[in-house]
Amino acid sequence: MKNLTLTLAAAAAIGLAIPAMAAGDHCDADMAAVDKAMATAKLSDGDMAKVKAARATAEEMHTAKKNEECEAALKEAQKLLGIKDAHGH
Repeated sequence: MKNLTLTLAAAAAIGLAIPAMAAGDHCDADMAAVDKAMATAKLSDGDMAKVKAARATAEEMHTAKKNEECEAALKEAQKLLGIKDAHGH
């Protein structure tokens, strides 16, 4: 019975960790896409400043393991850069 409890607890922990890791991977991929698009973007100075601010916020949120906030910050940058959200969020 004790082994079953430990097995179930481990499975639950893994089940919770996988989506969190996947969200982190989304942030990495999204930040890379924003970085790549920024290199060739033809935006106004104001829009580029917004993109850079959103990207910086995303980096802070990613570092703090706040993946939902990271993705939310990147949405604005993606919109301004014309990047389609590949994750359907």
